[in-house]
Amino acid sequence: MYNPVDAFITALSDMFNIDAFIFRYALCLLGSFSFNAILKRLPDEKIRWKCIYIILVSLFYLFGLLSLYRGFITLMISTSFTYFITRFYRSRFMPHLNFLFVMGHLAISHIHSEFFVPNASQIIDITGSQMVLVMKLSAFAWSYYDGAIASKFEYDQLTDYQKSRAIKKHPSILKFLAYTLFYPTLLTGPSFDFADFDSWLNCEIFKDLPDLKKPKNRFNPSKRRQIPKNALLAFAKVLQGLLWMALSIAAPSVVSVKYLLNKNLFMQRSFFFRIHYLYLLGFSFRFKYYAAWTISEASCISCGLGYNGYDKKTQKIKWDRVQNIDIWGVEMAQSTHQSFESWNMNTNKWLKNYVYLRVTKPGQKPGFRATLFTFLTSAFWHGTRPGYYLSFATGALYQTCGKFFRRNIRPIFLAEDGVTPLRFKWIYDAICFYVIKLAFGYLCQPFVILDFKDSINAWKSVYFYIHFLVILVFFLFRGPFSSQFIKFLKSKQPKEHALIRQKKLEKDISESSGALGDILKAKLEYESNSSSATTNNFSSSSSTANHIKKDMNLGIPPFDMSEWGNPKEEWEEFRQDYIDWKTKNGLEVEEQNLKKAFDSFMLELKENAKPLNQRKMSFSGYVSKDNTDDKRKD
Repeated sequence: MYNPVDAFITALSDMFNIDAFIFRYALCLLGSFSFNAILKRLPDEKIRWKCIYIILVSLFYLFGLLSLYRGFITLMISTSFTYFITRFYRSRFMPHLNFLFVMGHLAISHIHSEFFVPNASQIIDITGSQMVLVMKLSAFAWSYYDGAIASKFEYDQLTDYQKSRAIKKHPSILKFLAYTLFYPTLLTGPSFDFADFDSWLNCEIFKDLPDLKKPKNRFNPSKRRQIPKNALLAFAKVLQGLLWMALSIAAPSVVSVKYLLNKNLFMQRSFFFRIHYLYLLGFSFRFKYYAAWTISEASCISCGLGYNGYDKKTQKIKWDRVQNIDIWGVEMAQSTHQSFESWNMNTNKWLKNYVYLRVTKPGQKPGFRATLFTFLTSAFWHGTRPGYYLSFATGALYQTCGKFFRRNIRPIFLAEDGVTPLRFKWIYDAICFYVIKLAFGYLCQPFVILDFKDSINAWKSVYFYIHFLVILVFFLFRGPFSSQFIKFLKSKQPKEHALIRQKKLEKDISESSGALGDILKAKLEYESNSSSATTNNFSSSSSTANHIKKDMNLGIPPFDMSEWGNPKEEWEEFRQDYIDWKTKNGLEVEEQNLKKAFDSFMLELKENAKPLNQRKMSFSGYVSKDNTDDKRKD
């Protein structure tokens, strides 16, 4: 099919000798700002206009700039499935079934891209957009389940974040398409929840902003536009993104995978050079992500979606609602946790709130099953290439090593309060900073190379030195002499000394004093029992809602079996749940739920087939009575 826009772009890229892949992506990313200038000036109350405009711009990107006709069909398959299954299938299995479908569909795209598309990394395909879409669709299904289907008990177990994202009313198909095809984030993300999009679309997101901060309407001076001015901030972000883009283009001439894998050249350099070369190669690899995510974030700020509240004290507006990368946090990190937490931040939120905590039964602590499922989801979401799994498995070891250091070595350099740095804390920080740079340079090589054999050869070129260091750390903290080693480290911690002195003092008083001694004795017994109960108990809803593994970032859990619970017990529990479900005729119940969903769908089709003046409901506006009922059953 002849595409005049495509032909014009191809001619321009050939004329100026610009890579067509980068040129098209740059046009989509930077072109969003021109379209945003119109979008944010559409009347605030014209929700339908805004949705149509967003969809049309996205179609121009997909068809005009990128020629992704099949890609559009791919996106519509997952989008349509989620829309209709959430609208009609009222079952506790609905979000699970939706997740399996959209993830399975993404897996098919990954496999097709890897095995059936030559030079897939050098051409534009729809897989990146589909990865963003999977996060949106799976989050939407869970949020709608929370708001319209979940029982009161299930709702009470949710975290505050999940409750704030709950959807009580199913959106029209027009609004849903605008959400899934939101053009500023269509290609590279970041992902965001429907509740945020809906609040922005209705301008409710700006309700805490004083009128003086809102610009006047040029055509109606008596009114003010809701979206505050943010051109300078957005422009600064764009300049930063362009800088990263320029660096990503220039970097291969300085550091490259090709040189790394050339044994004759690379192995002639010193070991010291090679380990630092891995860091520089990983650093340069991140440039393209910094460019894409920074410009996308700038576009979200430009249209107002990045608005995250107004601080009355400082009288400043926060614009970090959809921030996906903290570049300073990544590059200046002094720990594994900080580095992971600052990278692909919205993926972290998705994995935590819509995968990790959803696999766990309400009222229970996340264990091995949640950890393993989240790990596999993250790895499979990224793709099927072996490099992803090598990096993520090694990252799990990193997470555990980081916990060992934070719990046992870092406190040595802190005062008795566990917070105030001691004199030589800066030396510890400097060493951690340097080690983290080298460790992550080593870690990300398979993520860059992707091929299994070449990834192993890259690690082999530095003698797998990080893996050997990890083995040494595990031997020290989990080996036969670990208790003695940890005891030695604790003996050097000021905070531990203070606790020992306090306990000794309380014990002496409890043994020598009267009433006060009895109180302290009871206190010591209570603390001992409480510590034991905290380890073994996890029944309260508030604990469940707020217990989130802080080290679970990007689906990479710490490789610490002591915190995974008992996998065998979890498997038996899962098997028993299946037996109970089967005994209660669960299959027959779900067949009835599916039949109800089909009947509701056919009824709505029939109503839409009637003449316009006889319709009672329509796909663009109908919401069933069940969807708007906020009463929950225990």
